[in-house]
Amino acid sequence: MGDLMNKKGIGNLDDPSMPYDYSTREYGTVPPDTKREPFRWVSEVAYKNVHRIVTRGYDTTELMEEGYGVTDVLFIDFQARIPMIEEDKMLNYIMILGLEDGISMPAQIARSVAQSKTFLTQACGASILAFGHAYGAYSAFGNRLDTYLAKSEEAGTSIEEAAATLVAELAEDEPESLGASNLMLKDPAAERLISRAEDLGVAGKYIAFQKEIVKAAQKQSDTPLAIDMLGAMGATMMDLGFSPEATWAILACTRAFAAGAHFIEEVERESYVGLGQVLTPKENYDGPEDCPVPSLDERAANAKPAQTHSPQEWRDAFDDRKKLYGTGYSIDEEIEDPSEKTGIKTVGK
Repeated sequence: MGDLMNKKGIGNLDDPSMPYDYSTREYGTVPPDTKREPFRWVSEVAYKNVHRIVTRGYDTTELMEEGYGVTDVLFIDFQARIPMIEEDKMLNYIMILGLEDGISMPAQIARSVAQSKTFLTQACGASILAFGHAYGAYSAFGNRLDTYLAKSEEAGTSIEEAAATLVAELAEDEPESLGASNLMLKDPAAERLISRAEDLGVAGKYIAFQKEIVKAAQKQSDTPLAIDMLGAMGATMMDLGFSPEATWAILACTRAFAAGAHFIEEVERESYVGLGQVLTPKENYDGPEDCPVPSLDERAANAKPAQTHSPQEWRDAFDDRKKLYGTGYSIDEEIEDPSEKTGIKTVGK
């Protein structure tokens, strides 16, 4: 420490105008502050010691030994309660419907990542991130239901009026997140999910509101619409007591099981693709024709500036850029940052 204290000559640290002698400043950490509780992670979700794992007060080993299942523990983990039998059956129904979707885009992505000889968890993560419409839209969807129901209760209006207002304000901007679309016109899964909730006696205000949203959307649309899986799953999960964010987490992780199966099958049935192995023939290319690369001396004769100097010149340049796919200029509407579409207004307490 003596040598460190006498060390001189680093930059301007020996300048006499310095308000302190830098070389005599202490090394190491300051003494612990005994007047306040030290920082530590505190959670009301769960704890673990050498004997047990406990979630919301329930020993997980005892839950399993007693015969409770995964769906029961999801209620315990996210809602701190043991569910009714009917609620447990409903969540099991939803998770089975949400687990597998065939060779859909998320499954294709899991398989594509698998071909690059990577880890299964990376493939599942990539698959979930491709869950569609800004990560499934369950958070945005559910928070929107809460927002419009709250406005309806405050104004003393009916849910039919609230649904009509919601559709009028959002049908053009975000039709994919209304929970009503043309996706399920032939597939009865969404309708049957709602019927199952009603048969089990777990349908509540969210399913009732979503039904009115579908009716309002059908009146406004020129093409046939029906409740889709976003509307059916999202509303039912909220009637089961799950928050929009919990719904988001549960269904995304449920889909990861199927992504893992697709990863494993891809690895078992197909060979890995080495870096640089995939060739792309010119027949699949429709960009500018091959041309010689000019020398740096010829650069000035071939270079084109990006700047424009009149409104018409800017318009012409913009139109030309829209013809170049892959530049972003032909995208009419960007997908908003999913983190801004969740509907969460504040984080924490």
